[in-house]
Amino acid sequence: MLIVLPVVGCFIYIYSEILTNRSTLRMPKVDVGAVLNPGVKLKRLEDELRFTDTFANKIKLADAYLEAGFTDKAVDLYQTSLTGAFAENEHVLAQLIVAYSEQARYQEIIPIAKKLYKLPQFPRSKAHIGYAIALENTGQVDLAEAEFKAMKGRYSYFGPRYEYGMFLVRQGRDEDAYQIFTDILNEVPQLSAMERKASKVWFGKAKDELKRLSAKSA
Repeated sequence: MLIVLPVVGCFIYIYSEILTNRSTLRMPKVDVGAVLNPGVKLKRLEDELRFTDTFANKIKLADAYLEAGFTDKAVDLYQTSLTGAFAENEHVLAQLIVAYSEQARYQEIIPIAKKLYKLPQFPRSKAHIGYAIALENTGQVDLAEAEFKAMKGRYSYFGPRYEYGMFLVRQGRDEDAYQIFTDILNEVPQLSAMERKASKVWFGKAKDELKRLSAKSA
């Protein structure tokens, strides 16, 4: 490690400081420490909030907590940030839906989702998925399916479509789910390399579910 890291550092320096100077377009500098160790980013954001307790710093840390899997810590920050002029902040409310979904606090999701429902960014968002799952888990299955269907679309929205397939599996509708996962994978060859990379995780999940459903029906 003592030998490798300096070499890596040299390559990073050459790329960011020398090669990119030949172009008028500069790439953003990457926080290498945060990439290699997410705890570095969390510690930096915690320090920033400790020294400057602002709404923006609080939400940056909450978002980082949620991304890193520290859902309880994220929820605490989101909840305490919803005061004064920020009491109805749309980003925080949407993130709370995502966090509450991970905590299985489905009853609390529904009233928040109704506040955001008509916003243009709500359809096909993670918050919308959380809302559909909340409806399912509060016995409103037909409404849940309607929300999942609203998130469908060809050659896109693979995350919501995968979640719709999983909803169908939970409802015992394996054939319908099989078709959803099959459609997702059939569209992959038509996508650009960038699109395939961006949704790679969903293609892998869809493939795994197809294998599981095939084994189940065999």
